[in-house]
Amino acid sequence: DGVQWIINPYDEWYALVRAIELKEADPSTVIHLVTVGGADCDPIIRKALALGGDEAIRVNADSHDSFYIALQIADIAKKGSYDLVFTGKETIDYNGSSVGGMVAELLEMPYVSLATKFTLIGSEAEIVREIEGGEETDKVALPLVVSCQKGMAEQRIPNMKGIMGARSKPLNVVEPVAADTLTSIASFDLPPAKASVKLVSPDTPEELVRLLHEEAKVI
Repeated sequence: DGVQWIINPYDEWYALVRAIELKEADPSTVIHLVTVGGADCDPIIRKALALGGDEAIRVNADSHDSFYIALQIADIAKKGSYDLVFTGKETIDYNGSSVGGMVAELLEMPYVSLATKFTLIGSEAEIVREIEGGEETDKVALPLVVSCQKGMAEQRIPNMKGIMGARSKPLNVVEPVAADTLTSIASFDLPPAKASVKLVSPDTPEELVRLLHEEAKVI
């Protein structure tokens, strides 16, 4: 109770906002938002609609299993025949980063990860992605799946017009397709407590030597 849920920043700031920018460049673009979760997700879905999404679909299931989530998203995507699927590069709660790739595999679409720039040229996309020590530029024909990170777009805040309009935009709740979860969380453990910090005055170097010898045992 009392927890304020937020949209995963990689999904909101980069994937969603870049989709909105594409729609601003081509008003015929339609943005569908898909999430897997319970009714407590609805307020943040409305925020995404306020930012510029046209319609939302919530799969009524609660799972942290990446394959299960990817299967639900892919099922929606198959029915929608989408040209482009944007995801965030990872989630900030469990640091999961495999959903985008799994969705692409299930849809049998090309997949580009860690994208920092995305340019649409007709039916082809030019994508810059981060690699070790540099960047790579890919050209890929639509349809495809892209995972987005910093550089794709800049964070936006919904305005009052968007907030008011989001109330009347469709938020459809569907039941999940049958699927097994491949992983489950066995336990959570807190990290070991950090040792206390002692501050030593620069005027007492002998005290520093004593502490390093007797307590830290490094000399």
